[in-house]
Amino acid sequence: MGSLSIWHWLIVLLVVVMIFGTKKLRNMGSDLGGAVKGFKDGMKDGSAPETSVPSNPQVSANGANADKSTIDVEARQKS
Repeated sequence: MGSLSIWHWLIVLLVVVMIFGTKKLRNMGSDLGGAVKGFKDGMKDGSAPETSVPSNPQVSANGANADKSTIDVEARQKS
């Protein structure tokens, strides 16, 4: 009783086709394929090692060289 037979799956497929239509299902399939292809291409590009890390000369460990518009986020207690 727990497993579904081929007839159950065919009925489910028929209901899905009736609800969404074949054109909508075809579009969803092509969108899914494009997403998978884009993911694979992204994984290939992402595996290349980084050659250089850009540095920001205005940022320092203590914020002494920070720009005037920079907000100091260090929490301080009022005395």
